Amino acid sequence: MADSASPAAASSRLDRLVDRIDGWVPKPHAWAFALRIWLAMVLALGVSFWLQLDSASSAATCVAILAQPKRGQALSKAFYRLLGTLVGAAVSIVFVALFGQDRVLLLTAFTVWLGLCVFVAQYLQDTRAYGAMLSGYTVAIIALAQIDMPQDAFTAATGRVAAIVVGIVAITFINDALASPSTWRSLLPTMTSAWDATRGYALDTLRDGDLGPTRTAALIRTIAPMRADANAIAGELDDGPFRAAGARSCIAALYAMAAAIRTVAAAAAHLEAPSPAVTEALATCRRIAAAPDDTALDADDERLRRLVDEAMRDPSRPLDEIVVLQRALDFACAATFAHDGLRALADGHAPLRDTTLPTHRDFPLALRGALRVAIGFAVTAAAFIALGLPQASFALVQVAATAALSSTTPDPKKFSTGVLIGMTIAATLAGIVRFTALNGVQGFPMLAIALAPVIFAGCLLSLNQKTFTIGFILIVFFPVLLSPSNPQSYDAETFLLNGFLVIVAAVMLCLVVRIVLPVSPAMKRVFALDSARRALASALVGEGGDATTRTSLNADRLFQFAGYSSGSGAVRRANLTHAFALARLEAAAARAHAELRMLWRLAAMREAVPAARDALARGDDKAMEAAARGILAAAAGSGETRGTRLLAARAVSDLVSTARTIAHHRPFLRRLQVAPF
Repeated sequence: MADSASPAAASSRLDRLVDRIDGWVPKPHAWAFALRIWLAMVLALGVSFWLQLDSASSAATCVAILAQPKRGQALSKAFYRLLGTLVGAAVSIVFVALFGQDRVLLLTAFTVWLGLCVFVAQYLQDTRAYGAMLSGYTVAIIALAQIDMPQDAFTAATGRVAAIVVGIVAITFINDALASPSTWRSLLPTMTSAWDATRGYALDTLRDGDLGPTRTAALIRTIAPMRADANAIAGELDDGPFRAAGARSCIAALYAMAAAIRTVAAAAAHLEAPSPAVTEALATCRRIAAAPDDTALDADDERLRRLVDEAMRDPSRPLDEIVVLQRALDFACAATFAHDGLRALADGHAPLRDTTLPTHRDFPLALRGALRVAIGFAVTAAAFIALGLPQASFALVQVAATAALSSTTPDPKKFSTGVLIGMTIAATLAGIVRFTALNGVQGFPMLAIALAPVIFAGCLLSLNQKTFTIGFILIVFFPVLLSPSNPQSYDAETFLLNGFLVIVAAVMLCLVVRIVLPVSPAMKRVFALDSARRALASALVGEGGDATTRTSLNADRLFQFAGYSSGSGAVRRANLTHAFALARLEAAAARAHAELRMLWRLAAMREAVPAARDALARGDDKAMEAAARGILAAAAGSGETRGTRLLAARAVSDLVSTARTIAHHRPFLRRLQVAPF
């Protein structure tokens, strides 16, 4: 037996070893990505030398920063990089004109500007946030680098813009020539998987009841990351705006489907004996979740509207029945938008709607991030000036750039560690290439060959989530430290000092993110709950803003909050339960006020509206249910059109949802000190 088992065990170990090696070996698409970036970088350097630009390395660095595996991502980042560079160049010229004769005032003005740009970037997302940050540290690249020669600031600004344009054109040309993968093609299977997961979530909810916050948070984590690619599609093709709109519509609809089906299950659980209408509505939801198609969705939507209209004609109907029917209709509408958006992404037709995906940001986090960058830069600048370090302006540029980039990363501490490792590797490899491979060699082909191993290694590292920062810093700062020129300089003293200063800058970044205004996950949870509390208080009194974007905004807040939550399983579930309750309550209250404003315009419904508004403002769950009953009675006896009854049904369902959530979570709401409680 031992002899027979030994070969099997050895084979198993060999299989595991092969699988582990296969996991580390880059796939063909990774090699293709690295090849494109290397070719684009070589092209950018060649054109820069031909145009005799002052800093050819800026064009190569631009290519490195725009190194994205998908064409749409690179185009989107290129647009905001150019825009941020133009803004930063203009501000640089203004700062030099105003403060060129006073270094302290120039550094102070830049510190304020950098903090402001970082603060704005906190409220943006994806490449727009990068553009805001770039407009901040571009001033360092132009104005601070010319702090000893302010008369050259305009020339430096034009040279910087020219280098950025060369880099953008180079990577765009190479991506098109070598058929870089389209963002929409890679997003389509991911979105299809999320569509299937949402329908599976709906089927499980209808079968088992509410699946709880943990399962719902997992679904949101599946949906939310697709937003970045959805926003990057628009510039890829002529029909890119339609594909992007379809992707956004689908994402928003998937959020709405999950929220609606949870309410359907909760309201159905309150019914002792479901009526035939409720049974039919639940069966319709199951059919939609199992196998939706265009013809069936349209028919199901119309049938559910009839069921809601019939229920609103009978003032004796249980309120929970109205909620089930209305939320089933909402689920069908969301499924229609999701299905249509998915097809629009695939074939490029104009989707049924173009919606936005708002981003949640907490003001205290944004402010602390901006202050951290500003304080860190100010302290570093003061230390370098006090020590009288030569080439301090070069180091300050690196501090400003890396500090700004760290401000929008999910984990600044992890990012700063990656920067330190990446800077050290970049400086080491730049020295080896410059003084070994290129020593005494002035030919461009040799430069291109010497760049290849480092650029390939950096690109491959950047494709791995764990080593992304190291790879990104390597390909960005390697050309900066190598500083290729024509003719090539071999000043070892200057190179060593620059290498030392960038590592010092990385060390300063590590210290700053850990010492200056650090933010723990517990603090992030507190800030998020405080933001949700204030939003809820506004929603209850009718100041919640646009109700149509509320579900997507809350989903983004929940996505971030789920990342902050830690601790034991019970604690995490409790935190998520409260966060979901606040989101559900805020969305329902905001929608209810929006619907009540429309009902107020109708004379037959006007008498029932004030009681509902007052109940919402007081957070009185019993009064809300009474007000919902009043709206139902008014709609049933008013003789209004079906459109009015359907609007009243939405108001009834939101009032009841708000009331039930308040009744279930009132102790928590009191602890949170929301105004009415």
